[in-house]
Amino acid sequence: MATQTFTRAEIHALSQLSPFELKNKFIELAQEAQEDQPGQKGKSSVQMLNAGRGNPNWVATGPREAFYALGYFSVSESRRVWTADNLGGMPDAAGAHQRFESFVRTHPELPGVELLKECVDYALAQFGFDADAFIHELADSSIADNYPVPGRVLKYTETVLRAYLAKEMYADKNRGESLKLFPTEGGTAAMCYIFDSLMKNGLLHHGDKIALLVPVFTPYIEIPELETYGFDVTRVEASLFAETGVREWRYPEEEIAKLADPDIKMVCLVNPSNPPSLELGDRARRQIIEIVGTSNPNLIIVTDDVYGTFVEGFHSIAADLPRNTLLVYSYSKHYGATGWRLGVIGLDDDNVIDELIAAQSQEDKDRLNKRYGSLSLEPEKIKFIDRLVADSRQVALNHTAGLSLPQQMMMVLFSLFDLLDQGQDYKYRVRDIVRRRLDLLLEGVQLTVNDDPHRAGYYIELDLLAEAQLAFGQEFVDFLQANYEPVDPLFRLSAKTGVVLLNGGGFDGPEWSVRVSLANLDDLDYLKIGHHLQTIMDDYAQDWQDSKTKTAEAKK
Repeated sequence: MATQTFTRAEIHALSQLSPFELKNKFIELAQEAQEDQPGQKGKSSVQMLNAGRGNPNWVATGPREAFYALGYFSVSESRRVWTADNLGGMPDAAGAHQRFESFVRTHPELPGVELLKECVDYALAQFGFDADAFIHELADSSIADNYPVPGRVLKYTETVLRAYLAKEMYADKNRGESLKLFPTEGGTAAMCYIFDSLMKNGLLHHGDKIALLVPVFTPYIEIPELETYGFDVTRVEASLFAETGVREWRYPEEEIAKLADPDIKMVCLVNPSNPPSLELGDRARRQIIEIVGTSNPNLIIVTDDVYGTFVEGFHSIAADLPRNTLLVYSYSKHYGATGWRLGVIGLDDDNVIDELIAAQSQEDKDRLNKRYGSLSLEPEKIKFIDRLVADSRQVALNHTAGLSLPQQMMMVLFSLFDLLDQGQDYKYRVRDIVRRRLDLLLEGVQLTVNDDPHRAGYYIELDLLAEAQLAFGQEFVDFLQANYEPVDPLFRLSAKTGVVLLNGGGFDGPEWSVRVSLANLDDLDYLKIGHHLQTIMDDYAQDWQDSKTKTAEAKK
């Protein structure tokens, strides 16, 4: 067995890596297993099944076709202004809507053109946009002949994205003009910008106390540990059990109560969680609201809600505490668009962050006025959301800041698609995909998970030690802990079966837990993964029985 090439000490050392780096080792073992175990006709009897990464294997085709149709219209707008071989001009706003209508009528064969018109008609009717100006924003931006102006987000784009977020993240609560948005290069960039700007603006300092609701996406664990930040991290643990051996993945009151400490300046959460994939429960949400209203009114909340669309009736903590919350959202998972790098930061115009900046000492204000002084004669009046934009380009390059315009247009079309009936139908279909895969995985592994209506199901985290206790009792648990490293099952799994999963301990979950992505493989692959995982646990049970037999014989 390939795990024999690793000593327990070596496995322990490797377990210190980020789960996304450790995954590469599992992939190597899985590839070796394919090579070492040939089957019939020279093909390997081992199939590598990598359920370690969350990149979905579905793609939203309709909005993409609409985007490409928009591209053809935009090129026609460019050629209309200046045609000389391969040269065109910058699209003109005057009469743009009429020309768009004509383009749609004369190109009915173009894939996506019908959906593009539906999106445009919806936006014009719903938001009352100036028709020529909106069409020009779409066309000029998809041509990408200009820098983003305004740099934070385009005028009509912000309105459309806000409507999407209001529907999917805020449970249809109208944010009006109060939610300000900054589109970013995916949720990844959003995270980096937020941590950086909070430090640059003196809202967080090296060594400050922050909190994490865990388990959580690994970068939220690793960034605070970097030398730049060195935060004192309080972990709020989802440690509740629904029953013996079945984790609820919910937060006890005493854990949430940790946030009442006024020394905790910021809390980060992924909602629905990653890996457990559960929406923050009503009780925990109400408790956080109470804490902010009483003990810790200046608590900054960073909520990463990328999986919110996978839960019926989801609403973000940002809807309950808009003044305290920085919302991070990414279009990547819902639309199968990780390569597009489409994220957004949302912050209410009335927020405690701006108030904290305004209340700083004169020394801090002077420092920040110097930092942002090249942008405004009154730099102290620059809002935090706009400081994020400037900081993303080291301030000096603020004049070229902003997400690329074709990316913003893709976000617009994804958002408008969602606001149409067919976009809602798409949402229910992708929800069904992950839930069907979860059922197949559980059928194969023969494990029970807590039945929770707020489960997104994009990932699942399985606590192997809890299941071991449920199946065989504490003696078996003690045997596993005494003889193996918590990540040993993943080494065995990849080496024997070609299955690649991530270690839940790398997300600050239970050390003997595993994360399975339910997004990136075919349905029946999850049944196979379940069977393989069950086989590995059976192997441990057999090792335990053999150990007991040897012990008994030694006593004779």
